[in-house]
Order: sequence, then structure tokens, then C-alpha cells
Amino acid sequence: MHYTGTIWRPPYEAESILLEVTAGCTHHKCKFCTLYNDLPFQFRLSPMQHIESDLLEIQKAIRNCNNGHTHRVFLAGANPFVLSYDKLTALAEQIHTVLPSVKSIGSFARITDIAPKTDEELARLRDLGYDGLTIGIETGDDEALRFMNKGYTSSDIISQCQKLDTANIHYSFFYLAGISGARHGETGAKLTADVCNQTHPALIGANMLTVYPDSELYTEIQRGNWQESDELEKYKEIRTLIDNLQIPTLFAAMGASNAYQFCGRLPEDKEKLMAFLDKIIENVDENALQNYRKSVTHL
Repeated sequence: MHYTGTIWRPPYEAESILLEVTAGCTHHKCKFCTLYNDLPFQFRLSPMQHIESDLLEIQKAIRNCNNGHTHRVFLAGANPFVLSYDKLTALAEQIHTVLPSVKSIGSFARITDIAPKTDEELARLRDLGYDGLTIGIETGDDEALRFMNKGYTSSDIISQCQKLDTANIHYSFFYLAGISGARHGETGAKLTADVCNQTHPALIGANMLTVYPDSELYTEIQRGNWQESDELEKYKEIRTLIDNLQIPTLFAAMGASNAYQFCGRLPEDKEKLMAFLDKIIENVDENALQNYRKSVTHL
């Protein structure tokens, strides 16, 4: 298999086949992000011969397994959905030819990856199996999106995800607690809830901002241009987000950035989730949470 740099996937894609089709991020400008700093280039498309070779290797491995099939492929890379409609179509056809048991194809996606594709193209991609995209919206706070250089606005999140809804392409959001900065977390959470309430994410995954010295955000902090929220404020922020969500969805904190991991379905588990967060806010020491944050040497 051909893999470049560190391969990232959502926790819920653990059983999916990971097929590298891109490496690096097309944007690579978010001030907080260091995920793709180990790549010697900003972005590249894997050579088709590598993809063909990897698919044949997967095919052979599947034949040697007891069940002899797989149902899902997750395209590795920061945002493979940036590929053109024609390239995504050719890729899906190739996957289905070599791995006929595959029912769905997922990937990370940026909001800006959706915009160039027409409604008709998105519908065709859904017919080809593209479903279950993971989108790191981070927040619905426009000021935070601007400062962190995300490259889109909250209205873009709504309009582009509504295009996915029309095409029946399901998607999940990653939310980044702490991205609005000190004393602004709960405001950012309310703005994010407003965005989410106008879309239909199957899952909202909460992660907590961890600032690393090799990030541009660390430099901004050193210059006095931004102040990081404390750890308990991040939990208050997540509680506020849950409290203001009015859509049915799965809400989870699963990644290593979360000192306490939890999961529940909304609206059924809202009170249970908020009570769990209340216990953390009321009983857990800030210093203990800070020590955990310092222990997260890499996401």
C-alpha cells in the first residue's frame, strides 16, 4: 500500500479500507493546524498506478479473509473531495470494478470542496457511492473562522451542506472547542448551534483545541494577538453547544484531545450529556485538565 506521511481518519472509520488518493491539504493555512506538517509538499494527487496497485492489493487481502468482502472505502488525505467531479467519478468506477462489494465511499472534505460541484454532479456522486463525508467546520463563529484563516464563512457551511442534503450525501461535523478564544467560547458555541440547526449532520464530533509550538496560532499568542481559553471553559462551551442544538444527531467526544470521552444521541440523551459535563465542570480541577492538555504531544 502507498501511504504518505501520517494517515488520519475519523474514529468511526476504523473498519473502513483506507485508500490514499491525495496527500496533504489543499488549504494548509489554518493557524491552529499542524496535522500535515510532516509532508514535504502542500498537496498532491496519488499517481493512478499507485491507486490501481493498492486496490489490487486490497482485493487480494480481502480474498484471503474469512468474509471475503468489504463494504466501505475511506479515501485518505486531508480533503480528497476537492478532486473534480470527473476524477471522483473515475475513481469510484475503478473502486467498484476491483472491489464490487463496496457500497459506500467516504472522505474528509472542506466546505470549499463542495462549492464547485453542481447539484446534478453531487447527485451522481451519491449514486456512485459517495456518502458519509467528514467535514471539519470547527465553528459557526465567523470572527473565529476569519482569524483562524479557515477560508469560508458560517453561511458557506449552511449553503454547501444544504447542497449535500439535496443530493442525499450524509456528512459529519468536527467541532473545535476553544477556537473562539478566551471568554468567547459560549458565544461561539451558540453561533455554531445556529449553523448546525440549519443543516443535518449525522454526527457532531467535539474536539478540543491543542496549541502546538509549530503552529501559526502559537506565534499569534506570543505576539499577544489571541488568548487561549482555559480547559473548564471548553467544557462549558461544549455544554452550551449541546444545550442549543435542536436537531437529531449523534454527539460525541472521541479523539485524544478530549480528556473525557462521551457519546449520546440528541435529543434523547441531551440531559444525560449535560449532567455529565456539569460533573466535570463542578468537580474536575483546572490544573489536572491543563496537565492532560500538555500530555497530548500530537493529535
